[in-house]
Amino acid sequence: MMNGRNRSDIVIGLKVSVIQKADQRSGKRTDGVVAAILTNSSFHPHGIKVRLADGTVGRVTSITES
Repeated sequence: MMNGRNRSDIVIGLKVSVIQKADQRSGKRTDGVVAAILTNSSFHPHGIKVRLADGTVGRVTSITES
């Protein structure tokens, strides 16, 4: 299952849902296309941090299209 916690599952151009830092309490998710992978480690328990094509930065909560 690809849930956004493993860096190897995330590639540039992938459609994902992310949660921004400001939206963690509300749980509001933002959909977009990965433009850059910001987390260096191979695994992160809260999700790999990415920058979307529109400039939004957040942690991947789910992969919507592979």
